[in-house]
Amino acid sequence: MIRTVVPVSCRHALSISGLSRTGPRKSSAAAVASAFLTAPTGHHRRLFSHTRATQADFTHIVIGAGVVGLAIAQDLAIRSGRPNSTLLLERHDAIGTETSSRNSEVIHAGIYYGASSLKTALCIRGKDLLYSFCQSKGVPHKRVGKWIVAQNELQLSALEKIHDFCTNEIYVPIHWVGLEEASRREPAVRAEKGILESPTTGIIDSHSYMLSLLGEFEDAGGTLALNSTVKSITPLGNKGSAGWELLIHDSQTGEESRLTSETIINAAGLGSVAIHNMIVPPDQHKKMYYAKGNYFSYPASTPKVNTLIYPAPEPGHAGLGTHLTLDLAGRIKFGPDVEWVDSPDDLSVNTARLPETIAEVKKYLPSLDETQLQPDYAGIRPKLAKAGAVAHGKGFVDFVIRKEDGYEGWINLLNIESPGLTSSLAIAEKVRQLLYT
Repeated sequence: MIRTVVPVSCRHALSISGLSRTGPRKSSAAAVASAFLTAPTGHHRRLFSHTRATQADFTHIVIGAGVVGLAIAQDLAIRSGRPNSTLLLERHDAIGTETSSRNSEVIHAGIYYGASSLKTALCIRGKDLLYSFCQSKGVPHKRVGKWIVAQNELQLSALEKIHDFCTNEIYVPIHWVGLEEASRREPAVRAEKGILESPTTGIIDSHSYMLSLLGEFEDAGGTLALNSTVKSITPLGNKGSAGWELLIHDSQTGEESRLTSETIINAAGLGSVAIHNMIVPPDQHKKMYYAKGNYFSYPASTPKVNTLIYPAPEPGHAGLGTHLTLDLAGRIKFGPDVEWVDSPDDLSVNTARLPETIAEVKKYLPSLDETQLQPDYAGIRPKLAKAGAVAHGKGFVDFVIRKEDGYEGWINLLNIESPGLTSSLAIAEKVRQLLYT
């Protein structure tokens, strides 16, 4: 059954699937649509900040409740100052179940991506915003620092370029670590030619961060619809000049609902290209490439390492190398590698890649007990090309965050991979600026 939503302006406390609209707003799109249909009549329609689509059900619909979608939704809901102005759609039965919960949980410094790139600007800004948010909201995090290690002259040259870039162009703190200091601080780590330290790199509990963003969103009156898959998107008027209509499938009930919004924000991550292709003509369709990263945990007590360890970046490589990361309890894990796969659902750890992981890790951690490595988890990075992860690599592809030419009220986010978590609050700022300045 397809429900056509009747626009109702004045939201009030009404129950949706046992949840009060004045309490936590978690539901499905079908339940949201049902609430519209059963709401009492006689209320005035909501007036928006502009008159382009005054009959729309929502001011904003954000597609995708990963960390970036959550950051955008809470920012827009807070800005609106009105309850129920913003709807956040998520196709799964919980927030942040894709890339947002299957990554290294690192707060990056922004040192790899090129001075003019969005990745650099938003990572640097996002890092500051994220640390501030974590401190003010009590989100677990820690500035542990990161070492980038070189084993040969080619890798040392890469480190020198990073040092000069950070010092002379983007002004991000970075410094060399001498051999004596290195052997005192991290005696188990090998770095034959040099070590650069990024002191502002850290780690975060990404799940706590997402829950905190969700709390901000709900406190601002936002509505989260889980199990809600977007099936089609129709621009109204002249390419969105009168708003947008979305057909949404409820995976629990099988019902389909139509909801309208003044604006839509495509923050669908692994599904972002599919959303993009729903709107644009076939000759503007894009293809998504899935870069799988396998992680292996290391429960052994030795060697003990207290700093994140990254190999020097290699031009053309789709990741930053198999690195050593820590969680907030001090547990070690290694990854991600890069394995191109055909499906975003290919999430089982590929144990056939363990020998390669061991070989890469032993270059900087020679005393590794390889018998202790265990398959942990895998994540998928959404990419627009099989390209390099660093700006001096072959075919580097930046974040895409823009108003699409020829359309009104559509902000499109594509290729939001690392450092998306670090950049999330800055991405939210940019989306707000694109919409309202």
